[in-house]
Amino acid sequence: MQITGVSTLGLSIPLKHPYHIAYQDIIEAKVLFLRVRTRDGIDGFGCASPEEAITGENFAAAKELLAGAVRDTLKGQDPLRRGLIIDRLAELTSGFPSVRGAVDMALLDILGKKARLPVWQLYGGYRRSIETSITLGIAPLDETLTLAKELTQRGFRVLKLKGGLSVEEDAEKLNRLRELTGPEAVLRFDANQGYSVSEALRLLELAAPAEIEILEQPTPRKSPTLLGHVTQLLAVPVMADESLQSLHEAFHLAREELVDMMNIKLTKVGGFTAARRIDAVAQAAGIESMVGCMDEPALGVAAGLHFALSHENVRYADLDSFLDLTDDPTAGAVRLKKGMLIPRSAPGFGCEPKIF
Repeated sequence: MQITGVSTLGLSIPLKHPYHIAYQDIIEAKVLFLRVRTRDGIDGFGCASPEEAITGENFAAAKELLAGAVRDTLKGQDPLRRGLIIDRLAELTSGFPSVRGAVDMALLDILGKKARLPVWQLYGGYRRSIETSITLGIAPLDETLTLAKELTQRGFRVLKLKGGLSVEEDAEKLNRLRELTGPEAVLRFDANQGYSVSEALRLLELAAPAEIEILEQPTPRKSPTLLGHVTQLLAVPVMADESLQSLHEAFHLAREELVDMMNIKLTKVGGFTAARRIDAVAQAAGIESMVGCMDEPALGVAAGLHFALSHENVRYADLDSFLDLTDDPTAGAVRLKKGMLIPRSAPGFGCEPKIF
């Protein structure tokens, strides 16, 4: 096989319900879509979600890189030699993990289509579906409870509350959510780096009646030692998110026993291949993994879903971003049934966006 063409398209997709987290407001998903064409007539699709506040990537610079130097590197290559291509792109895409991830995604899509198998089956087919959490952004208490009621009525059982601005308000929301949902719901809390160690401890004390399942990234990412202090002092599992953006960081978190869980986001760590290495480190250290997402379309969520389904150590999923997009050109890449995510049976990632 040979790559004969590479196309890139950047889109800003508005959210139906803009939301707030501890360090920014989210009103749209800025996405780069990638199409890799081959001489055999098989097209592979990928996407990148550069987010400067998290990955450090400037959207315009990422688009220029993908449409220029990355395209020139890919043309003429054999797409089935994915390992070699990704290695050659490592230096070129340094500082642009979502760009590298988009290429990895497109090449895997080609591999799956060539093999006539979905990617999740190519990589082990460990499970057929996985339950996703759904996110509640920072909002007044009454709005939070109203939305939670609506979501549970739609079949979502796992709710993830965003916070990190006020311990007392966060604790009240969690306790009221537990009263609203009863014992059947699973509650998780994500502080998005908003707390100190003492504030994280105080939250768990005040919100004890809520019985949260996971505390995600309570402390600043640049101080992983603080994350370790929280992990050592709490019985509730502590998960790294912003503190996990590379294989090196995964190794450090595991070696120093700083966390109980890792949230692996493909577009943040550099793609499916990089995520596999990180999950291997986590599994070797006895740390469970969750696959999460940025503000991504259904194609990006599909890649995360296929990763989750094919790896036994991935016990949890937070893959809900596609649900809030107003006009997603890759809608339908995954199926949702009462909070369970199910892949399409088509080869590759099961998506053929008609946008190029």
